[in-house]
Order: sequence, then C-alpha cells, then structure tokens
Amino acid sequence: MFERFSSGYYLGRLYVEPGERETAAMCREQHERVNEQLYTDGQGVERLDNPLVMKLDTSHFPVTGDETVPRDTLAVPAGVLEDSRVRNPPTLREVLLAKADRARQLLELTGEFAVADDEASDETGFDFRFGGPAI
Repeated sequence: MFERFSSGYYLGRLYVEPGERETAAMCREQHERVNEQLYTDGQGVERLDNPLVMKLDTSHFPVTGDETVPRDTLAVPAGVLEDSRVRNPPTLREVLLAKADRARQLLELTGEFAVADDEASDETGFDFRFGGPAI
C-alpha cells in the first residue's frame, strides 16, 4: 500500500473522500496493518491503534482506523478536503505517510500529543516509543 518515498515519508495511493468524523480515518484493518509494519519495532506488546500521520497536498493530519471506512480509502474532514486539490471525490490521490520519527515530530508540534522527552506516552495513550523497522 505504501512504499519508500523519502527520508521522512512513504508514498501511497488512496481514494480520498469526505468523512463525517472530526478526524481523518481509513479502514481499521489496513490502519492496523500499516501501523504494525511501519510504526512498531517488534519488541514486546505494541499498540496497533496509534494514529498514523498523513499528508494530503499541504495538510498534515492524524489518521485513525474505522471499520466503516472502505478499504483503500481515506475519509477526511470537510476542512481538510476544502484545503486540498481534491475535486469530485472520491478521487484516487497520492498521499504521504510520515515515517515513525517524522510522525512523532509532527504530532508533538500540534500539541495534541505533546510529550516530554522522558515520557513514553501521554494521557491519550499514544505510545511514542515506536521506531519502525527499516523497510
């Protein structure tokens, strides 16, 4: 679904459509698979529901899993869709998926998931210890 693109991102193609949630979402099964393949390090018990961080055009946003979203689809909030170049959704688009280290930086910048250097997770349960395998 995603392939190496740069030092900070993987590249993928998903159908982008408007979502009814306040956060972006994709198929839960695919979300967990991508999370496991790209954001875990295989050490101990790891969460597979941590948000992924994607970029569509110029917008970065966290993406969660949702069983109501079809496979190969990214459901985004209306504001994100309006700020993009997506016309007549659903539209097959290239999206960037931040690698583990880049995702952590971006989530810390938003303040939603800010964490001190000596903490492993915040009150949301987001685990910042993911490292991701070199694939």
